[in-house]
Amino acid sequence: MLVGEGEWGMAKRVVREKRNRRKLKDFDKFLESVDLAFYRREYSTIKLVEMDLSRDVQAINPLYEVYWRRRDFLDYGEFYEEYLKMRKKAIEEFRKKIMMCKKCFYKGLPARIYRTWASIITQIHAGYVAESVFGEGTVSMSEELDRKGADFRVEYEGKALNYQVKKESFSREVRQEKQHAKKGLSGEFLTIFYKVPNFDTIRNPTKRNGEYKKSYSEFKREWLDTERIKVMKNGFVVFTSKIFEAKKEEIDDALE
Repeated sequence: MLVGEGEWGMAKRVVREKRNRRKLKDFDKFLESVDLAFYRREYSTIKLVEMDLSRDVQAINPLYEVYWRRRDFLDYGEFYEEYLKMRKKAIEEFRKKIMMCKKCFYKGLPARIYRTWASIITQIHAGYVAESVFGEGTVSMSEELDRKGADFRVEYEGKALNYQVKKESFSREVRQEKQHAKKGLSGEFLTIFYKVPNFDTIRNPTKRNGEYKKSYSEFKREWLDTERIKVMKNGFVVFTSKIFEAKKEEIDDALE
């Protein structure tokens, strides 16, 4: 008996959903394998290359290329080597332009790029989570979108959703930045504001008396207890599917 078109479409959708969940699961395993404590010891005190980097030296596009477009889960050391290959000429021209000695520059650069890597990698993870909710091919992420103020963009059932992730408290300055970022992009802007305790508090959230530290207690109540965020064993803080499910349900309900 032939499978009806509706049933066939549903079967294909189930396959895609399983594939998206598998991609997310693989990325979760990768993030959990990162030794954040090691990198923190290696780079937290190195602040030699803190000036603004020129656009052709920044690591944003290489990050999207490796972890989003190619879906190649390199550890930081491997990514840094890949970044150097991609940007070798531009990096050296930039170093000469700022007149920094080679030894100092190449001691400070990996620490600087690591801070970008650690920030963007969890943003890319959010894109994987969104894709697992909205479906394969619905999420786009690029340097161009980033410059227009969208960390990633979801196109679902004729709706365009521009997500911006802000790991900080809601403030007047942030609101102004969000308004400016809307230029050049159609669709709805959705900004996720959240505040995360520092790395040491995440790894050691309790005081000597066993009670949670204040910053962790607030973070736990607002984010962990609502299951919108999870903390991996190594200290990475990532979003769960719940952060996107309500918006998908809203769009689905409007179509009925």
